[in-house]
Amino acid sequence: MTAPLPVRPPEPPVTGTPATGTPAPKEEHRRPSMLLAPLRQTGQLFALALAVARAIFRRPFQVREFIEQFWFVASVTILPAALVSIPFGAVIALQVGSLTEQLGAQSFTGGASVLAVIQQASPLIVALLIAGAAGSAICADLGSRKIREELDAMEVMGVSPVQRLVVPRVLATMSVAVLLNGLVSVVGTLGGYFFNVIMQGGTPGAYLASFSALAQLPDLYIGELKALIFGFIAGIVAAYRGLHPRGGPKGVGDAVNQSVVITFMLLFAVNMVLTAIYLQIVPPKGG
Repeated sequence: MTAPLPVRPPEPPVTGTPATGTPAPKEEHRRPSMLLAPLRQTGQLFALALAVARAIFRRPFQVREFIEQFWFVASVTILPAALVSIPFGAVIALQVGSLTEQLGAQSFTGGASVLAVIQQASPLIVALLIAGAAGSAICADLGSRKIREELDAMEVMGVSPVQRLVVPRVLATMSVAVLLNGLVSVVGTLGGYFFNVIMQGGTPGAYLASFSALAQLPDLYIGELKALIFGFIAGIVAAYRGLHPRGGPKGVGDAVNQSVVITFMLLFAVNMVLTAIYLQIVPPKGG
């Protein structure tokens, strides 16, 4: 009789891909990269902001591109900003007027409502409209150039996309924001005056006289400074998301939505910080 053949022990199961047999990535290895992704993107955003700040003073400056982008941003934001500022000024005037009437200080209604419009409402209205209308268009334009590899071709030819495309767009958003802030402040103030005097029966003389009692010149300065910073933030965020799309055309659409949401969040956070600093540095005139 022949001896029985030895039984071969079963091989342990192989984890990973069937083709290579390499071990599959563990979930523990994925978590650090997922946690570091927001920090990495934040660092890239700040790096782009510094690159744009340095490239502003480099030559050659793209004058034609800046003029075209300035006209485009202004054309898509002037009318909506003027229309939105009227109900903003009306709501502020009605609310402040109702509050001052309860406190017996109707004479300060004009100054209080105008301060709210100039310091808070006007820069935010301008920034939100620039981010929503112009920023989304800038992000879509740069994103489409990126997926078509136009930006890569520019880098191969030795042309910096930041200096050639990003800097004119960021300067255009900043310039339009500063100029548009004055228009929104005037329209919002007129809307508040109309609703307070006509709807609530206020006195025109008292409404105008309260300006000198509460308002001061630094209030206008902080409004313009906020508009300048908000325009810079809107342009930088739109450019950053446009330069880093994911997944082809669908990624460009997602980048546009993300740029608007991120800009809105940053605007409100920066506005809170600037307002707190301003109130600590500049004492109120009425106090």
